[in-house]
Amino acid sequence: MDAGDCTAKVTPGSQSGAEAMDYSVQLALLAAIVASSNDAIVSKTLDGRIQSWNAGATRIFGYQADEVIGKPITIIVPPELHEEERRILDHVMRGEHIDHFDTIRLTKDGRRIPISLTVSPVRDSYGTIIGASKFARDISERKAAEQALRESEQRLRASEEALRESDRRKDEFLALLAHELRGPLATLQIGLELMKRAGSDEDLLRQARGSMERQLGQLVRLIDDLLDVSRITRNKIDLRRELVELAALIHQSIEDCRPFAESARHEVSVALPSEPMYVEADPARLAQVFGNILHNACKYTEPGGHIGVTAELHDDEVAVKIKDTGVGIPSNKLSSIFEMFLQVDRTLERSQGGLGIGLSLVKRLVEMHGGSVKALSDGPGRGSEFVVRLPVAAKRRSLKTAEPASEPVPPSRRILIVDDNTDSAASLALLLQASGHAAFTAHDGLEALNAAERLQPDAILLDLGLPKLNGYEVCRRLREQPWGKHVVIVALTGWGQIEDRQRSMDAGFDAHMVKPPDYTALMQLLMPVSSAEPGAA
Repeated sequence: MDAGDCTAKVTPGSQSGAEAMDYSVQLALLAAIVASSNDAIVSKTLDGRIQSWNAGATRIFGYQADEVIGKPITIIVPPELHEEERRILDHVMRGEHIDHFDTIRLTKDGRRIPISLTVSPVRDSYGTIIGASKFARDISERKAAEQALRESEQRLRASEEALRESDRRKDEFLALLAHELRGPLATLQIGLELMKRAGSDEDLLRQARGSMERQLGQLVRLIDDLLDVSRITRNKIDLRRELVELAALIHQSIEDCRPFAESARHEVSVALPSEPMYVEADPARLAQVFGNILHNACKYTEPGGHIGVTAELHDDEVAVKIKDTGVGIPSNKLSSIFEMFLQVDRTLERSQGGLGIGLSLVKRLVEMHGGSVKALSDGPGRGSEFVVRLPVAAKRRSLKTAEPASEPVPPSRRILIVDDNTDSAASLALLLQASGHAAFTAHDGLEALNAAERLQPDAILLDLGLPKLNGYEVCRRLREQPWGKHVVIVALTGWGQIEDRQRSMDAGFDAHMVKPPDYTALMQLLMPVSSAEPGAA
């Protein structure tokens, strides 16, 4: 009940003394309630001028009573809500009560605050509507809580959507991984069957070997990419920086991809500055960057296309551009092309191989070198261009051009191969025997110790995950033997993380090689101890 309702129900002239006293008590009680209320209680005339203003109104809106009484109520109404105020007056004139609706009002210092407003008509003793009383409650905290709840719900929905998208991508990736592994494996299996049946047909044998070598290289690329994703995600990649002449590295990357380009009859053009381009970089990782981009250009360009490699040298950076005439990139994919597990076109008709992680690796590796990479395209069917920008080395010093390394030919060695995979051990033994070495095999840790004691070989290629006794412990025990202190012991394993390499070095290994081993690097390790340089391969 508001003050207007009270006055409308009592006619002072018709009261007895007791009734007049009760009326006075009611008015005093009502005045006390109005004065002590934390809510704003304001009354206004029908022409919109403020008649009363309690302490709650001062607390909420900041005005003292003498600052606003007699002034238009619009002093606390935002301009865009003046029409709302006129509609409120229409309801009041019809004798209607408006209960708790949310709106906005202005404070003395110009702030906009949310309030809950209740409006009632004020009547005189004859029941005539002469004004309106308003009860306003500051609901800023409630609105803030509601907004926080909405934002929380939005974040939750976004998180749920991200999880669904992550699951979808993971499922797609696993299906793609299975597809990409089966392709090379099928070629290897067919190649083996061809070799069984080729007899003395050298041409058929050559074709089978070529296909098998290319597909084995593809398997190694897939596995290396997966390992690099894991390392980068956990910040486990350490760059081994040195001063690199970029032109030589680019040419080497092009040569590495040339078999793919030639098989698709692509024309590859190169235009590099005559001035040397030096960068402080990890040459292996930078070669991986350009190799991935060139590999994609070969895959996603129709046979007989063109791939152009250019570079521009500036004062503080070098920009390498690789442009192709391939399938192009839709404009809506340019911003996401470097995301993990993303391929622009995964339809079976356009599937060209790969896991959709190569460009993500490119971006991360380039950024680790302090550079940037950008994808450009005029749209589907109009080719694409990748621009890699790298900071130029602060100090430029002449480098000797490395001559192509000739394949080392080590003298005949006695070599023990230890691997619980009998096929792997036997095939490596055959390869070493074909290279002029005496090769022996063992298939668990204890057998390895006995064979090594008996044979006292020049070198031991030792797997780490062995039954009965693991490779680390085998190496430690071999190093305890007088004859075992100088034997070359190489960890030959599928484990290739930084911590795996460190653990093998701590156990006494001379080198750590990841399967499948590079033949040239393996031959280098088998050179006499005086000419070999221990280290991780």
